[in-house]
Amino acid sequence: MDVVVVESPAKAKTINNYLGRDYTVLASYGHVRDLPPKDGSVRPDEGFAMDWEADERGEKQVRAIAAALKGAKRLFLATDPDREGEAISWHVKEMLEARRALKGVEVRRVTFNEITKSAVKAAMARPRDLDGDLVDAYLARRALDYLFGFTLSPVLWRKLPGSRSAGRVQSVALRLICEREAEIEAFRPREYWTVEGTFLTEAGAPFSARLVSLDGNRLGQFDIPDENAARAIVARAQAARWRIASVEKKRVRRNPPAPFTTSTLQQEAARKLGFSATRTMRTAQALYEGVEINGETVGLITYMRTDGVQMAAEAVAAIRAHIRDTAGANYLPEAPRLYTSRAKNAQEAHEAIRPTDVSRTPESVAHALLDDQRRLYELIWKRAVASQMASAELDQTTVEVASEDGRIVFRATGSVIAFDGFLRLYREDRDDTPGAEAEDEDGRLLPAMAQGERPTLTAVRPEQHFTQPPPRYSEASLVKKLEELGIGRPSTYASILQVLQDRQYVRLESRRFVPEDRGRLVTAFLVCFFEHYVAYDFTAALEEQLDDISGGRAAWREVLGAFWREFVKAVEGTKELRISDVAEALDRDLGPHLFPDRGDGSDPRACPRCGTGRLGLRIGGNTGAFIGCSNYPECRYTRNVGGDQAAAAEDVRVLGRHPETGEEVTLRPGPYGPYVQLGDSPPADPEAPKPRKGARKEAAPKPKRASLPKGMDPASVTLETALGLLSLPRLVGIHPEKQEPIYAGIGQFGPYVKLGPVYASLDRDDDVLTIGLNRAVMLLAKKLDSVRLLGPHPSGGEVTLRRGRFGPYVQHGTVVANLPKGIAAEDVDLAQALALLAERGKPLAGRGGRGKAGAKQGPAKTADKAAEAKPTRAAARRRPAQRRVASA
Repeated sequence: MDVVVVESPAKAKTINNYLGRDYTVLASYGHVRDLPPKDGSVRPDEGFAMDWEADERGEKQVRAIAAALKGAKRLFLATDPDREGEAISWHVKEMLEARRALKGVEVRRVTFNEITKSAVKAAMARPRDLDGDLVDAYLARRALDYLFGFTLSPVLWRKLPGSRSAGRVQSVALRLICEREAEIEAFRPREYWTVEGTFLTEAGAPFSARLVSLDGNRLGQFDIPDENAARAIVARAQAARWRIASVEKKRVRRNPPAPFTTSTLQQEAARKLGFSATRTMRTAQALYEGVEINGETVGLITYMRTDGVQMAAEAVAAIRAHIRDTAGANYLPEAPRLYTSRAKNAQEAHEAIRPTDVSRTPESVAHALLDDQRRLYELIWKRAVASQMASAELDQTTVEVASEDGRIVFRATGSVIAFDGFLRLYREDRDDTPGAEAEDEDGRLLPAMAQGERPTLTAVRPEQHFTQPPPRYSEASLVKKLEELGIGRPSTYASILQVLQDRQYVRLESRRFVPEDRGRLVTAFLVCFFEHYVAYDFTAALEEQLDDISGGRAAWREVLGAFWREFVKAVEGTKELRISDVAEALDRDLGPHLFPDRGDGSDPRACPRCGTGRLGLRIGGNTGAFIGCSNYPECRYTRNVGGDQAAAAEDVRVLGRHPETGEEVTLRPGPYGPYVQLGDSPPADPEAPKPRKGARKEAAPKPKRASLPKGMDPASVTLETALGLLSLPRLVGIHPEKQEPIYAGIGQFGPYVKLGPVYASLDRDDDVLTIGLNRAVMLLAKKLDSVRLLGPHPSGGEVTLRRGRFGPYVQHGTVVANLPKGIAAEDVDLAQALALLAERGKPLAGRGGRGKAGAKQGPAKTADKAAEAKPTRAAARRRPAQRRVASA
């Protein structure tokens, strides 16, 4: 019995069916171990030694493999035929050797580009050893990515709080997205005009043409700048007589595109099917590993991680035979089409993605596939077959219509398909701009015309246009750009794009990447202080060096050593970098985004609250980046980074004026939530002299304020609501038994109703502005059962008898005294209570703390003022910390 190890259970099931009972096929479930996510997992000073760690699943799978090897003669490592597959096989072998499970067992490596019976049997007949160069390439990439992330990310966390991690390739992809967004923001549309004419031939057939030349000059895009210029041309055209100056016909050939690589599959699936890169690869993986068709599990496509465009000779022969049989010999070129790969590393450039058996047409297997699988398989099948079909032939016609004097020239173009060739089966989507339609030149046919004919101009139309900003990247266009730059590799694109979204650096809107402010801050930081390591050419050059390792042309430790020496210097250079320096640099870089032009000539950095301060980017030690006023602490205006200018203007919302005083009523944000305010805060006087150090600063009178109750939507607050909150506490009514007033208000612990010194909190459904007398009496009833009014204190306020966790006690304001043992609560009167407070009274303990016995007592606070007392230490701990600007 021999043992075969593959990655997935689906792949294991398929291969086990092919190999039979003489083999035990087990799955590793991907990588069985990895570098632990902590410092020291890669040690550059020890020749880049690495510590590997297996998770519970990895250990379980290796134990199962070790158990299956007892009595076995051979172990076949049949993981995927690429660098990652080679690495998984190497890890499995290393872990088995550590368990001494390979004694007397021959270890061999087998690879196959498609999971079919013939391909698997052929691979098993030609085993090889593990490829050391591919393993070295894996080690180099894994160590490089670990060192980049675990060295640079802590710098980000210290110097730019609120950031997530950084990655070698993901940071460059993020830079592309952010720089495109900056281009869009900086873009200013430019007006231009075109002139279209509609003509009738001498035979009466209509056709359209566009103005291309005026007064002997070929027109550029902006040569008709405005409506006046366009109207002048229209007038000249309407007065002119016309003739056909030239008719040019030519036949052009259009060749089919190459079969899919990983990146072109991701691009075309995004354009044609709307699939994300992750969805494409997940679906392709299922098609590769095997689908059950008519009781047999078969792999429908070849390996889907490749940058090769060539196909096996037998596959090309089968596709050509299929074309001849189904479409006819005229759709078959004389010789097979050969495509060349741009991949720099032949060892990692496998076959293109193609169907394993061309006779399994999309229609014949559709019943066995899920919808995503069916659509993707059809795309792959058609592209592969079309790549071996004859070229399409198109007859293109260009007609120039000139005025009698030759000073005005219109041009009409059209084409018709003379022979559809590969277009019979497949058309590639080539346009990826939002809202644009693919060019449909194949269907436009011009009427018959001859040079010298005199057509009639029936209409001429000036059309206004504006230049458009560059489009945001879609998944397809971003993958294409990364591939053009030589950044990343086919197997990494899907994970890169997913990580950017998972870390909330970008979001997808209408299938386009929009950078979040968090992503723009990180990009700006890296460009300002680590520009070399997020440069496109540097990252591409490093990719080439990594390819050289897998090709056996470079030693992996030497490549890592050269990178690490310079990288450490760059990181060390940021040790003295102050957070204020970071804030200044990012403010300078992101200023146009954070403070865009308002369009009214006003200063976009003017503080909307104090009017005299200027807004700028600040970085808080705990809160991260935010917008703050230069007049801090006199002006405490802040807004989160990411709030647009419209939202900022709404930070202070004018609700109206008080009907009696005429003062302005506003809704404002505060450190503990939104509140309403009557009148305005006194502005800071820039001319006022600064107080001497240590001198007591006189507080300016504060305007009246009221917090919004928890759960109240700030957007729903009206002037009436605000006036009600500002009038709190309000009289609810007179208690029917006590004949004392009941008030409703908002205190430190939320909305309440109050009868003398007795408070009762409102429930979630109660409205402090509308609560009625009956409801207030019900809420106070329970409190009154545990509180007895004894009478007035000589210094003011009520003395009460209450029941607490440790027994009954008397209270006056914030001073309490426990009842001695032997004294019943029912027997205590006002005189006894006053005596106890004088003899045993001590400050009321705050929640979560104890009052200090024997502390010096000042005048007791009245019960009415108790609600406005300073918060206890425990309450203060529960409050969110006030945002402060971290200084260097």
